[in-house]
Amino acid sequence: MSQPKRTRDPDAKRAAILAAARAVFAEHGYEGSTIREIARRAAVTHGLVVLHFASKEKLFLAAVPGPSILVANVPGDVDGLPGRIAQAYVARMESAVEGDLFLALLRSAAGDQSVARGLLRAVREEAVIAYRKVLTGPDVDARVEMLGAHLIGVTFSRYVLADGPLASMPADELVERLTHTLRGILLG
Repeated sequence: MSQPKRTRDPDAKRAAILAAARAVFAEHGYEGSTIREIARRAAVTHGLVVLHFASKEKLFLAAVPGPSILVANVPGDVDGLPGRIAQAYVARMESAVEGDLFLALLRSAAGDQSVARGLLRAVREEAVIAYRKVLTGPDVDARVEMLGAHLIGVTFSRYVLADGPLASMPADELVERLTHTLRGILLG
C-alpha cells in the first residue's frame, strides 16, 4: 500500500500557523507560548514555523491584528473622522470577549518591551499610511502617535484593568468623550 502523496501548499500552511499562533497567544500570552505548541496545533513542524516567521517575536507580530478596524474608518470627510474612529474603536472593544486575541496580545506585548516596540512600529506604519490620505500638515506622524497612545491608554484602563470611572462608563458616553478628545488630537 503506497503512502498518500503529500501536497505542498505554503499559503495554507502559513494560514494554519497564523491561526494556531492566534489561539496559543490568546490562551497563554506571549511569554507562555512556544513555537513547538503553535507548530503542533498547526500540524506542521517546528522548523516550518521558523522557516515562515524566523522567530516567536516575528510570528507574534504577524499574528497581531493591526489597526485595520480603525484604518478602515479613515476614508471620508475630515471633520467626521474623530467620530468614525471613536465609534469603530468602542464597537470593536465592546464586542470583545474574555480571551479575545487583541486584548490578549496587548497584555502580552506589555510584558516584553522588544515585542511591544515591534507591535507599536507595525501599528504605527499602517496607521500613518492611512491617515496621510486624509490628514495634512507636517505633524501627521505625531498626531497618529498621540491617537495610538490615547487609545492604548483607554484600552488598558477600560478593558484590561477594568477599574474606575472609565471602565463603568456607558459605551455611548465613551464614544462621545472619545470623539471630543480625538478631535483635539487629530484636528487640533
